[in-house]
Amino acid sequence: MAAKPKENFIKIEDDDGGYNLDMFCIPRHYEDAIENVIIPHGLIQDRTERLARDIVKDNGDGHMVVLCVLKGGYKFCADLLDFIKALNRNSETSLQLRVDFIRVKSYENDQSTGEITVLGGDNLSSVEGKKILIVEDIVDTGRTMSKLLKLVHSYKPASVKVVSLLVKRTERSSGYRPDYIGFEVPDKFLVGYALDYNEFFRDLNHVCVINEAGKKKFAI
Repeated sequence: MAAKPKENFIKIEDDDGGYNLDMFCIPRHYEDAIENVIIPHGLIQDRTERLARDIVKDNGDGHMVVLCVLKGGYKFCADLLDFIKALNRNSETSLQLRVDFIRVKSYENDQSTGEITVLGGDNLSSVEGKKILIVEDIVDTGRTMSKLLKLVHSYKPASVKVVSLLVKRTERSSGYRPDYIGFEVPDKFLVGYALDYNEFFRDLNHVCVINEAGKKKFAI
Protein backbone atom coordinates (compact mmCIF):
# COMPACT_ATOMS: atom_id res chain seq x y z
CA MET A 1 0.00 0.00 0.00
CA ALA A 2 1.35 3.42 -0.95
CA ALA A 3 2.23 5.76 1.87
CA LYS A 4 -0.27 8.54 2.56
CA PRO A 5 1.03 11.89 1.26
CA LYS A 6 2.38 14.11 4.01
CA GLU A 7 0.08 17.00 4.82
CA ASN A 8 1.77 20.38 4.48
CA PHE A 9 -0.49 22.17 6.95
CA ILE A 10 -1.83 21.93 10.49
CA LYS A 11 -5.29 20.38 10.42
CA ILE A 12 -7.87 21.52 12.96
CA GLU A 13 -10.62 18.92 13.18
CA ASP A 14 -14.33 19.70 12.90
CA ASP A 15 -14.97 18.65 16.50
CA ASP A 16 -12.10 20.71 17.92
CA GLY A 17 -13.59 22.76 20.75
CA GLY A 18 -10.79 25.30 20.75
CA TYR A 19 -9.60 27.02 23.91
CA ASN A 20 -11.54 28.68 26.70
CA LEU A 21 -11.51 32.48 26.55
CA ASP A 22 -10.46 32.61 30.19
CA MET A 23 -7.04 31.28 29.19
CA PHE A 24 -6.26 34.33 27.01
CA CYS A 25 -6.33 38.11 27.01
CA ILE A 26 -9.40 39.08 25.00
CA PRO A 27 -10.53 42.69 24.49
CA ARG A 28 -13.50 43.28 26.75
CA HIS A 29 -15.67 44.52 23.88
CA TYR A 30 -15.43 41.07 22.25
CA GLU A 31 -15.77 38.79 25.28
CA ASP A 32 -19.50 38.15 24.74
CA ALA A 33 -19.12 37.80 20.96
CA ILE A 34 -16.66 34.90 20.76
CA GLU A 35 -17.32 31.20 21.17
CA ASN A 36 -13.69 30.11 21.63
CA VAL A 37 -10.09 30.68 20.59
CA ILE A 38 -9.37 28.21 17.78
CA ILE A 39 -5.77 29.27 16.96
CA PRO A 40 -3.75 31.16 19.59
CA HIS A 41 -1.50 34.00 18.44
CA GLY A 42 1.68 32.18 19.45
CA LEU A 43 0.82 29.18 17.29
CA ILE A 44 0.09 31.49 14.35
CA GLN A 45 3.54 33.03 14.76
CA ASP A 46 5.34 29.68 14.89
CA ARG A 47 3.52 28.38 11.82
CA THR A 48 4.15 31.63 9.92
CA GLU A 49 7.86 31.37 10.67
CA ARG A 50 7.95 27.90 9.10
CA LEU A 51 6.00 29.09 6.06
CA ALA A 52 8.57 31.86 5.60
CA ARG A 53 11.38 29.30 5.68
CA ASP A 54 9.62 27.10 3.12
CA ILE A 55 9.06 30.05 0.79
CA VAL A 56 12.70 31.16 0.95
CA LYS A 57 13.91 27.58 0.47
CA ASP A 58 11.71 27.07 -2.59
CA ASN A 59 12.54 30.38 -4.25
CA GLY A 60 16.19 30.84 -3.29
CA ASP A 61 18.12 33.93 -4.28
CA GLY A 62 16.40 36.40 -6.55
CA HIS A 63 13.44 38.75 -6.65
CA MET A 64 9.80 38.26 -5.78
CA VAL A 65 6.78 40.58 -5.79
CA VAL A 66 4.57 40.04 -2.74
CA LEU A 67 0.93 40.84 -3.47
CA CYS A 68 -0.89 41.30 -0.17
CA VAL A 69 -4.67 40.81 -0.30
CA LEU A 70 -6.33 43.49 1.82
CA LYS A 71 -7.79 43.93 4.26
CA GLY A 72 -7.68 40.60 6.04
CA GLY A 73 -4.23 39.61 4.85
CA TYR A 74 -2.33 42.62 6.15
CA LYS A 75 -1.36 41.18 9.54
CA PHE A 76 -0.33 37.77 8.21
CA CYS A 77 1.60 39.44 5.38
CA ALA A 78 3.47 41.77 7.73
CA ASP A 79 4.49 38.95 10.05
CA LEU A 80 5.45 36.68 7.14
CA LEU A 81 7.67 39.42 5.67
CA ASP A 82 9.33 39.98 9.05
CA PHE A 83 10.30 36.29 9.20
CA ILE A 84 11.58 36.35 5.61
CA LYS A 85 13.66 39.46 6.36
CA ALA A 86 15.14 37.69 9.39
CA LEU A 87 16.09 34.74 7.18
CA ASN A 88 17.68 37.12 4.68
CA ARG A 89 19.83 38.60 7.43
CA ASN A 90 20.90 35.30 8.91
CA SER A 91 21.42 32.91 6.01
CA GLU A 92 23.38 32.75 2.79
CA THR A 93 20.15 32.81 0.75
CA SER A 94 18.62 36.22 0.19
CA LEU A 95 15.18 36.69 -1.35
CA GLN A 96 14.62 40.30 -2.38
CA LEU A 97 11.00 41.41 -1.99
CA ARG A 98 8.80 44.14 -3.37
CA VAL A 99 5.35 44.60 -1.87
CA ASP A 100 2.11 45.62 -3.58
CA PHE A 101 -1.49 45.52 -2.39
CA ILE A 102 -4.88 44.55 -3.77
CA ARG A 103 -8.31 44.47 -2.16
CA VAL A 104 -10.93 41.78 -2.74
CA LYS A 105 -14.48 41.89 -1.35
CA SER A 106 -16.97 39.01 -1.41
CA TYR A 107 -18.68 38.95 2.03
CA GLU A 108 -21.41 40.90 3.80
CA ASN A 109 -22.14 39.89 7.37
CA ASP A 110 -21.30 36.14 7.44
CA GLN A 111 -22.57 35.32 3.95
CA SER A 112 -20.95 35.45 0.55
CA THR A 113 -22.69 37.99 -1.67
CA GLY A 114 -22.17 35.75 -4.67
CA GLU A 115 -20.31 38.59 -6.34
CA ILE A 116 -16.56 39.07 -6.17
CA THR A 117 -15.21 42.60 -6.42
CA VAL A 118 -11.51 43.21 -7.03
CA LEU A 119 -10.39 46.72 -6.12
CA GLY A 120 -7.00 48.02 -7.14
CA GLY A 121 -4.51 46.31 -9.38
CA ASP A 122 -4.24 49.18 -11.84
CA ASN A 123 -0.48 49.27 -11.32
CA LEU A 124 0.09 45.53 -11.71
CA SER A 125 1.62 45.91 -15.17
CA SER A 126 4.98 46.07 -13.40
CA VAL A 127 4.70 42.37 -12.43
CA GLU A 128 5.26 41.20 -16.00
CA GLY A 129 8.04 38.63 -16.04
CA LYS A 130 8.33 38.61 -12.23
CA LYS A 131 7.82 35.89 -9.62
CA ILE A 132 4.65 36.64 -7.67
CA LEU A 133 3.65 35.55 -4.16
CA ILE A 134 0.01 36.27 -3.29
CA VAL A 135 -0.53 36.48 0.49
CA GLU A 136 -4.10 35.75 1.62
CA ASP A 137 -5.71 35.40 5.04
CA ILE A 138 -8.25 32.67 4.24
CA VAL A 139 -9.37 30.60 1.26
CA ASP A 140 -13.03 29.66 1.61
CA THR A 141 -14.68 28.27 -1.55
CA GLY A 142 -11.66 29.21 -3.68
CA ARG A 143 -13.71 31.22 -6.17
CA THR A 144 -12.34 34.56 -5.02
CA MET A 145 -8.76 33.38 -5.38
CA SER A 146 -9.48 31.89 -8.79
CA LYS A 147 -10.70 35.28 -10.02
CA LEU A 148 -7.70 37.02 -8.54
CA LEU A 149 -5.30 34.52 -10.12
CA LYS A 150 -6.94 35.11 -13.49
CA LEU A 151 -6.37 38.84 -13.07
CA VAL A 152 -2.73 38.44 -12.03
CA HIS A 153 -1.96 35.98 -14.84
CA SER A 154 -3.31 38.50 -17.36
CA TYR A 155 -0.22 40.62 -16.60
CA LYS A 156 2.06 37.75 -17.69
CA PRO A 157 4.19 37.15 -14.58
CA ALA A 158 6.98 34.55 -14.66
CA SER A 159 5.24 32.52 -11.95
CA VAL A 160 2.53 32.87 -9.33
CA LYS A 161 2.37 31.15 -5.94
CA VAL A 162 -0.19 31.60 -3.18
CA VAL A 163 0.28 31.39 0.57
CA SER A 164 -2.82 31.43 2.77
CA LEU A 165 -2.85 31.37 6.54
CA LEU A 166 -6.14 29.45 6.56
CA VAL A 167 -8.01 27.15 4.21
CA LYS A 168 -11.60 26.34 5.13
CA ARG A 169 -12.77 22.74 4.86
CA THR A 170 -16.16 23.14 3.21
CA GLU A 171 -18.47 21.29 0.82
CA ARG A 172 -18.74 24.54 -1.16
CA SER A 173 -15.06 24.37 -2.09
CA SER A 174 -14.16 24.58 -5.77
CA GLY A 175 -11.20 22.29 -5.06
CA TYR A 176 -8.59 25.04 -5.27
CA ARG A 177 -5.62 24.68 -2.86
CA PRO A 178 -2.87 27.28 -2.29
CA ASP A 179 0.82 26.40 -2.68
CA TYR A 180 1.45 27.11 1.02
CA ILE A 181 -1.12 26.59 3.78
CA GLY A 182 -0.86 27.49 7.44
CA PHE A 183 -3.93 25.77 8.86
CA GLU A 184 -6.87 23.80 7.48
CA VAL A 185 -9.91 24.83 9.54
CA PRO A 186 -13.54 23.73 9.99
CA ASP A 187 -16.40 25.40 8.14
CA LYS A 188 -17.01 28.07 10.78
CA PHE A 189 -16.93 31.86 10.58
CA LEU A 190 -13.58 32.91 11.99
CA VAL A 191 -12.47 36.32 13.20
CA GLY A 192 -9.34 37.88 14.64
CA TYR A 193 -5.74 38.33 13.51
CA ALA A 194 -7.13 40.84 10.95
CA LEU A 195 -9.98 38.55 9.84
CA ASP A 196 -13.12 40.63 10.24
CA TYR A 197 -16.87 40.50 10.63
CA ASN A 198 -18.18 43.75 9.10
CA GLU A 199 -14.78 45.37 9.80
CA PHE A 200 -14.82 44.40 13.50
CA PHE A 201 -12.42 41.95 15.24
CA ARG A 202 -9.31 43.01 13.28
CA ASP A 203 -7.90 44.20 16.61
CA LEU A 204 -8.04 40.68 18.10
CA ASN A 205 -4.71 38.79 18.26
CA HIS A 206 -6.05 35.23 18.12
CA VAL A 207 -8.15 33.49 15.47
CA CYS A 208 -11.52 32.85 17.10
CA VAL A 209 -14.98 31.50 16.32
CA ILE A 210 -17.65 34.20 16.45
CA ASN A 211 -20.89 33.24 18.22
CA GLU A 212 -24.47 34.10 17.25
CA ALA A 213 -24.63 36.93 19.78
CA GLY A 214 -21.54 38.43 18.17
CA LYS A 215 -23.08 38.23 14.69
CA LYS A 216 -26.13 40.11 15.94
CA LYS A 217 -24.11 42.65 17.92
CA PHE A 218 -21.87 43.58 14.97
CA ALA A 219 -24.35 43.14 12.11
CA ILE A 220 -24.81 45.94 9.59
